[in-house]
Amino acid sequence: MSSRLFVSLCLVPLAIFALAFLALPIARLILASGEGEAGWAIYWQILQTPRYLTTLIQTVLVSFAVTLAALLVSTTVGVFLTRNRFVGRSILLSILTLPLAFPGVVVGFMIILLGGRQGLFNAIFPGEAVFAYSIFGLFLGYLYFSIPRVLLTVMAAAEKIDPALEEAARTLGAPPHRVVLDVLLPALAPALIAAGAIAFATAMGAFGTAFTLATDIDVLPMVIYTEFTLSANIAMAAALSVCLGVVTWAILFVARIFSGSTIAAGG
Repeated sequence: MSSRLFVSLCLVPLAIFALAFLALPIARLILASGEGEAGWAIYWQILQTPRYLTTLIQTVLVSFAVTLAALLVSTTVGVFLTRNRFVGRSILLSILTLPLAFPGVVVGFMIILLGGRQGLFNAIFPGEAVFAYSIFGLFLGYLYFSIPRVLLTVMAAAEKIDPALEEAARTLGAPPHRVVLDVLLPALAPALIAAGAIAFATAMGAFGTAFTLATDIDVLPMVIYTEFTLSANIAMAAALSVCLGVVTWAILFVARIFSGSTIAAGG
């Protein structure tokens, strides 16, 4: 058996998987979006309906806010943990990455325990600290499970930076903020872009946390769920799913161009 034939045979299972579990479901989703009464004009209908358009914009803005906050927190903590060794470092890192073990529903429940009507903050400040069911509560929930994803990526990149570069910058008289701006951030840029794309994609598609917290707000995964289950509007649910996928794919595509590396989004 030739090596080319062997490689081709090994690729057959991958091709079957890609066709059956990736290409066909996506194709069926796109076709389903055009099977309603509005046909393919359903996408124009989304842009003309305030609820759908507002939900789409709100979901994108929340995802961007979560991404920026996760990058800020995780970059600061990640560089610090990479550069410093101290007692309890492993325990702190374990706590910071613990959210990876929790599904979105558990994260939402934890936010309710903190900022719900019977949560910790409302017990301390009665009637003034209920934020779990607002955009801010959703933001905190998304941020909670985005930080470990970004943190691990940043730490892996920070460990590859030669400390001699920073020492050379300091020797030449560069103040700390110039070392960060001229040495650390350029070196971390590809990892930050990749990690930011992961955080954005995760926040865009997160359902469990939104399902638990979204009492007074709408985000795209929740609207898709209600259109499909409560209204039986399969065409609209499919069209909104396509819109969510296109926006997320566009961000991942742009991020891959700028980062120059492969990006895989976790859900």
